[in-house]
Amino acid sequence: MVKKVVSSLGGLLLLFPAMAFASEPTPTSVLLGVNLLWVMVAAILVILMQGGFILLEAGSTRMKNAGHVAGKTIFTVGLGSLIYWAVGYGIAFGENGNLFIGLGDFFYTPSMTITDDVVPSSLFWVFQCAFAVISLSIAWGGFAERAKLSSYLIFTIVFVGFIYPVVAHWIWGGGFLAEDGAQDFAGSTVVHLSGAMAALAATILLKPRIGKYNKDGSANQILGHNQVFTALAVLLLWVGWFGFNAGSALGVDDGFFGFVAFNTQLGAAAGAVAAMLITWIVLGKADITTMLNGALAGLVAITASCAFVDPWAAVVIGLVAGVFVFFSMKFFEKMKIDDPIFALSVHGAAGVLGTLANGLFATPELVAYNGVGKAGLFYGGGWEQLWVQFLSVVVCGAFVFIVSFIVLAIIKSVMGFRVSEEQEIIGLDLSEHGAYGYPEQMKKGTNLNA
Repeated sequence: MVKKVVSSLGGLLLLFPAMAFASEPTPTSVLLGVNLLWVMVAAILVILMQGGFILLEAGSTRMKNAGHVAGKTIFTVGLGSLIYWAVGYGIAFGENGNLFIGLGDFFYTPSMTITDDVVPSSLFWVFQCAFAVISLSIAWGGFAERAKLSSYLIFTIVFVGFIYPVVAHWIWGGGFLAEDGAQDFAGSTVVHLSGAMAALAATILLKPRIGKYNKDGSANQILGHNQVFTALAVLLLWVGWFGFNAGSALGVDDGFFGFVAFNTQLGAAAGAVAAMLITWIVLGKADITTMLNGALAGLVAITASCAFVDPWAAVVIGLVAGVFVFFSMKFFEKMKIDDPIFALSVHGAAGVLGTLANGLFATPELVAYNGVGKAGLFYGGGWEQLWVQFLSVVVCGAFVFIVSFIVLAIIKSVMGFRVSEEQEIIGLDLSEHGAYGYPEQMKKGTNLNA
């Protein structure tokens, strides 16, 4: 199959000499072109996942905040990209740093040189930037429906410029956890747990939305305004995840990206089925929201392990994640932590689960192929890899939560973090932007709690 692709692409390159690596393309140069094309497509898929997050957050919240959700996502992705260019990439991957922080490559200017078998630095930057702003979008779950727009601006700068890059450096940029052999192929910890811990800090400081809890401590269900949006969001994220996971193979030449995609599909499918079944058993009804979150939890959990485990283990990881996310959602609600889009359960709890799974299920063959860490407990590797995975979860999670909490607490004390009660009641569309996302629906007489 690869030979056919190489042959076809070689013919195309001959038609467009400016695209060719040489006047007479060789199989090696054409294969490099295919690899680079795949990484670019993968980066685009990850960036398009922002559309999924817009629909997920908008559909999971009330219509009076829908325009705000959409607008602030585009704004923060734009700002986050500029900050990652100026500072974030240098801290994550700068070559003059140490085991704790990268230094150099600030206001990054990529090399124009293409070296055999190496992804150009410009393309690598685009791919990594897409990951950084995905983690940022996960964090916004803890801000939903009650945070000032100005707080998004300040926190974007700090999170993309420092918090996320430090964690990325520790595991992906040659930091101390990479030295220990931490296995996180596409970011269960780096991307998802980081975003969830920032969301946890935000929702604790913001406190619950008006009307979420009664005086006796019981919780009220604040339904999102469009469950079709949330379902479509999950499908978009599911598709984009192939760029997330399979794209992290950074090439197609040996076919390993297909194995990663295979495990990704199994993990997501198992998570969706398990979540639906557990709600059917416990609640007597197949809850749609939990089923959708189960699919996402399966995707989050398999993200760290998709390159290290056999397919049967991918199914097990997805099944456990689907069940785990259901009980995690109940736990956070009982603890009076108001998490409108369930970021803490889907990205946090499932991110922890997926990272730890490598310490159990990583096979010797796949560990040798990837050249990271050691085999898991169930494959004769002992407890060492499980300890490394546990350490990466604790260290990264604690770092992101503590720094995020401090930064957001400063924002709260200096400029205010939460909108006023009146602004929250009328909705952030009107109070922060001066217009509703659904102007026809939000006409005079409409229930503003909807």
